[in-house]
Amino acid sequence: MDEALLRSLVPAVLGVLVRRGADFAAAEDAVQDALVEALRVWPDDPPRDPKGWLVTVAWRKFLDAARADTARRRREDRVEEEPAPGPAAEADDTLRLYFLCAHPALSPGSAVALTLRAVGGLTTRQIARAYLVPEATMAQRISRAKRTVSGVRLDRPGDVGTVLRVLYLVFNEGYSGDVDLAAEAIRLTRQLAARVDHPEVAGLLALMLLHHARRAARTTPDGTLVPLAEQDRSRWDTAAITEGVAVLQAALARDRLGEFQAQAAVAALHADAPTAGETDWTQIVEWYDELLRLTESPVVGLNRAVAVGEADGPLAGLAALAEVDGAVPRRTAAAAYLHERAGDRATAARLYAEAARAASNLAERDHLTRQAARLNSAAGGGGHP
Repeated sequence: MDEALLRSLVPAVLGVLVRRGADFAAAEDAVQDALVEALRVWPDDPPRDPKGWLVTVAWRKFLDAARADTARRRREDRVEEEPAPGPAAEADDTLRLYFLCAHPALSPGSAVALTLRAVGGLTTRQIARAYLVPEATMAQRISRAKRTVSGVRLDRPGDVGTVLRVLYLVFNEGYSGDVDLAAEAIRLTRQLAARVDHPEVAGLLALMLLHHARRAARTTPDGTLVPLAEQDRSRWDTAAITEGVAVLQAALARDRLGEFQAQAAVAALHADAPTAGETDWTQIVEWYDELLRLTESPVVGLNRAVAVGEADGPLAGLAALAEVDGAVPRRTAAAAYLHERAGDRATAARLYAEAARAASNLAERDHLTRQAARLNSAAGGGGHP
């Protein structure tokens, strides 16, 4: 039973049903029912045409559900339109589903959940486990999202930027439960890149590959965070880095720079450095300047300040950091790092402790607490982390 094949067919099958006139929510339910049937039947009787089999079964499931409705005349019209069994027509509706699931009427969380379900082929239970919420809660979220997009006509080109932001949200969830969302995001972005000729799609794919390449070195076996400068670079995935750099170079050659390409360029410079000390921080600052021009994001300003501190010294970094809004997440941690680099250990320890109290996850909090404790210990125990 090839579950990866089964999941890869979901968007195409769903697209066929929607194109035939099925309501999105009803079509999606029918496809899920067909997947359950495939899991039951295929191990003993695999079909010669998996996609055609799924289309036929899903369409029948949809018609069965339609027969329970009150609009008999409309039901009978649809029954008459049922196509003869056989190979499914080759038409790729996956791209339409990407745009539908990233519809601006949906919240980011709902768009992510619907994308994972309708395009990614994950079950509601898998998505719920990945987001650490009850299955019933996730089912309600997906149902509301399906109702929102049902009947929406995509008669204009979709917003590629919205789809990319949704996929980036999926990627940043990383790994939880029995679903590797980072790997799933890479799979879906590859799928999108095969259908959309857009440099920012390539830029996002490159960014994901370059970040994912460092995953094995990012934590210790007990879950402790390992800062980039301290990571064992021999554990980085060189194949992913090579592919990411090649994808990025092809995108940059088109001279249509976007934020994901610029972020990927920063990641590529980190990946290219044999050691942390050989990182080309001057060029990284230049890429952050481009990112600021494109996004005006305070988070980019924060990252740029840290890069300035590496390129031009900690005092220059602190001066750049002073221009960043104090409410930006991780600003205090960045200030602590730069103060430590500048030799002001007491201030750095205090700021590390303050940043730890505001940390958004346990691993980050533990890391910052250890940094504060390390500096306080070196100072003879002064201060309290």
